[in-house]
Amino acid sequence: MRRIAAALIAPALTLALTVSPALAGTVFPGVIQLPTGFQPEGIASGRGTSFFTGSVAGAGIYRGDLRTGDGAVVIPGDGRAFTGMKVDRFNRLWVAGAFAGTGYVFDAGTGDLLETFTFASDGQPTFINDVVVTQDAAWFTDSFRAVLYRVDLAPSGSLGEIQTVPLNAPFVLVAGFNLNGIDATADGSTLLCVQSATGQIWAIDATTGAVREVVVSDPSGDGLTAGDGILLEGRTLYVVRNAVNKIAVVDLASDLSSGVVVNRLTDTDFSVPTTVARFGSGLYAVNARFGIEDPGTAPYQVVRVKP
Repeated sequence: MRRIAAALIAPALTLALTVSPALAGTVFPGVIQLPTGFQPEGIASGRGTSFFTGSVAGAGIYRGDLRTGDGAVVIPGDGRAFTGMKVDRFNRLWVAGAFAGTGYVFDAGTGDLLETFTFASDGQPTFINDVVVTQDAAWFTDSFRAVLYRVDLAPSGSLGEIQTVPLNAPFVLVAGFNLNGIDATADGSTLLCVQSATGQIWAIDATTGAVREVVVSDPSGDGLTAGDGILLEGRTLYVVRNAVNKIAVVDLASDLSSGVVVNRLTDTDFSVPTTVARFGSGLYAVNARFGIEDPGTAPYQVVRVKP
């Protein structure tokens, strides 16, 4: 997820907390309207046809239905900024906490807060941006630091220790946003991250923390800068490029050493999409609409595209 000005991290007092059935579209609508002024950022698929998206403006977490387009705020806003999120096999919603240096775990059914993690509390710049959950850990990115944060998971689902995993060469921090979107291979052995400012894709060994670049070529010369949320499906990597309103489709080598951009998905309804989730044959991207005037009174959407 891209950078968000600190001034946005405040409750949206005029937020409409639900979207009425009258605003719902056809079955599996191509565009789902979110509450006015919500200012979404992350998106995650839940059980059934549910999805979740969080507000960077402190307006809470919204649960919607991809089939009907209906939904409501299920975790009320209290000023906390929410960015990337994932639902795990225990129906828990893991959420990145942006500038606060925190991560959260909620019950995806009830909305109850189960746990809060403090990853960065030393007063230095931090932005906890995105999260992926594997069989044995949850991993969070920090866009301002050369680290990943790991929360151990037992087979039973119980939460274990927090570890800070340093990222060494060849990874280098640069000005702007660094590690952003994160996903993992099916066995959880390798993590993939996009570095927004450079457009580089990094593979990180989940056991050793060793880092290597996935060298991605793009015949169009467009590259992967402004890369935000990512989605890994087998050897296909989807990279949401927020500022250019595109999702790059990367065909990866079997050993994840390289890749090539083979397609670029876009839609006339995109308005600075940040993250993407899969349901059925569709990809669902959330419009963050960064940079617009009067974001607290603007409309926001989730947009379905077909790969």
